[in-house]
Amino acid sequence: MRVRVQRIESIRDPEGNLGKRIELVEERPTPRFAIRPATEEGRMVQDVVQALQQQLPVMTMQGSIAFPKIVLFLTEQEYDELGITFDVNQIYEVELTNNTIKFKKT
Repeated sequence: MRVRVQRIESIRDPEGNLGKRIELVEERPTPRFAIRPATEEGRMVQDVVQALQQQLPVMTMQGSIAFPKIVLFLTEQEYDELGITFDVNQIYEVELTNNTIKFKKT
């Protein structure tokens, strides 16, 4: 599965040790099919939305939908031992096999 680092926060564990909270979300492609509304009003609304999306890039979808997948709570020592430097918006391939989790930077 593909995951993207959505957020990294500084935390303290129950013993007071500094650590990181790392949120990973699954990236899935959005379906690319066009449905043309049956009524004239529906077509007009669709045309207006498409025109707005062209003018205001904020309103456009980025080609994928993000689903919450993994949240890691790691102390600084655990983070260092993991050997991965997570960066926000970085995408990883995650492999779950034989009781292990493997991260591969894409």
